[in-house]
Parts: sequence; C-alpha cells; structure tokens
Amino acid sequence: MIDLFKKGLAFGLGLAITSKEQIEQVVNEWVKKGELSREESRQMIQQLMQRGEEEKNELKRLLREQLKSLLEELDVATKDEIRRLEQRIEQLEKRDE
Repeated sequence: MIDLFKKGLAFGLGLAITSKEQIEQVVNEWVKKGELSREESRQMIQQLMQRGEEEKNELKRLLREQLKSLLEELDVATKDEIRRLEQRIEQLEKRDE
C-alpha cells in the first residue's frame, strides 16, 4: 500500500515539480522521515527528473501541433511561402530592369 502511494505521489510530483532542487528537497524530506532509503531517494530523483523531461517534451510537441493547426486555420503564410514570394518578387524586379 505504501509503495503504491509512493508511486502515485511520485507521478504527481513528476507533473508538478520542475526543478531538480525542488525534487531533491521533497525526496530528502522523505529520507529524513524514514519513508525512503538513500538508494531509493537517488532512484526516485532520477525517475522524477526523467519523467519531468519527458512530460516537458510532450507538452512542447502538443503546443507545436496546436500552434501549427491554428496557423493553418488562420491561413498564415509559412516561412517557406514568404521566402518563395520574396524570390519571385526579386526575379520580377530584375526582369523589369
């Protein structure tokens, strides 16, 4: 039961805590209270940091997808489209000279 609680709490902390210092502070409190051993604390810190990084990357991916979808919906020109138009204008200007 305690192990299940620790895993659930670790998951929640992985979502809520972003800095290594904050994670270490919380986990070290558990060590002081005797709820975790030093080895368990090292493993948990590593797992939480990894999970936090994975969640950060997933959030970035989702934000990119949403932004791309929004820009397409608003019919905003992409960098490539603008670049092509600039090149085309340049060609037309040279032709007129």
